[in-house]
Amino acid sequence: MRLRLRQRRTAPDEPGLHGPVRVDPRTKNLTKRLRPGDVAVIDHLDIDRISAEALIACRPRAVLNAARSTSGRYPNLGPDIIVQAGITLVDDLGPDVLALTEGREVRILDGGVYDGDQLVAEGVVQDEATVAAAMEEARAGLAVQLESFAANTMDYLRRERELLLDGVGVPDIETVVDGRQALIVVRGYHYKEDLAALRPYIKEYRPVLIGVDGGADAILEAGHRPELIVGDMDSVSDRALTSGAEIVVHAYRDGRAPGVERVEKLGVKHVVFPATGTSEDVAMLLADDKGAELIVALGTHATLVEFLDKGRSGMASTFLTRLRVGSKLIDAKGVSRLYRQRISSWQLGLLVIAGLFALGVALASTVAGQTMFGLFGAWTDDVLSSVRVFFGGSA
Repeated sequence: MRLRLRQRRTAPDEPGLHGPVRVDPRTKNLTKRLRPGDVAVIDHLDIDRISAEALIACRPRAVLNAARSTSGRYPNLGPDIIVQAGITLVDDLGPDVLALTEGREVRILDGGVYDGDQLVAEGVVQDEATVAAAMEEARAGLAVQLESFAANTMDYLRRERELLLDGVGVPDIETVVDGRQALIVVRGYHYKEDLAALRPYIKEYRPVLIGVDGGADAILEAGHRPELIVGDMDSVSDRALTSGAEIVVHAYRDGRAPGVERVEKLGVKHVVFPATGTSEDVAMLLADDKGAELIVALGTHATLVEFLDKGRSGMASTFLTRLRVGSKLIDAKGVSRLYRQRISSWQLGLLVIAGLFALGVALASTVAGQTMFGLFGAWTDDVLSSVRVFFGGSA
């Protein structure tokens, strides 16, 4: 039920932060319409790194979280990213804050959220000290999460043994993968930087470009075209789906595939891949089963904290999928940080000048070079004489 609040709008001269609210329990959906200066209202337990980076890219004035940004289960990375960006983060506001009317001006003061004079909800303002303290406490709970992760891994192995070991259930596709390299792009950590760093690799080897949901849009934004799009189709644009790529809809094990309805409305041909794991797992298994000689993973999850940061117990499937793919898999994560060009522009300029000087000296030592320099000198004299005559005549 929506709160019945006074209709007086918050005056700009009242103390605190002011801004129009954008409300959505799902951070991924909210960032699609969040604008600079807005106040983001979410319900996100344990804000992960990717969600935090998506929020700060929208440059909101504040982030109001109905849930706890750090529950203590594990040291999640999102709250620190938001605070370090200078964005006000108010935690544990409760469900009342989600009842705010979209677009309505609110005021935030000392952890309280006001609509006019009405206090809507009250939470905890996070800063560097509180976030650091929460991280320290959360590290103590990591052992419990590790045990849970291991249990989920064994459970997934029992349920998907035939798929992992024998490839049972992998659909047929039209895209030729056999004998080629495959680049799987997920909108994960540092995906933009790593995708830019791999541009020479893409140009030379022309791998099969596989976009996992929004990863297909990342491929398009980088100036390439995906050949395959794999996922549940909840975060990929219509532009990507109609780009000519072959569509593989990730479905639940019981056959339900919410993404099918969307692609059918667009009139796009597709196949369905039922699997328990994540969409990035499905993409890896598909590329491996269809004969890719090498699989380069970009933006995917690789560490325990990243698995937990994703917020799904099913991330254990990624661990087993990586074991299944084995030596074919190369992780592109951090390529842009591992290698950076160390030659500055002025150094490059001096190198070019030195090269031209050396070329001039070499030419001057040959008969043909001396003749060329003589002709160039004569041409220069003619040009200068013409210029002098022109300006002399004008005077």
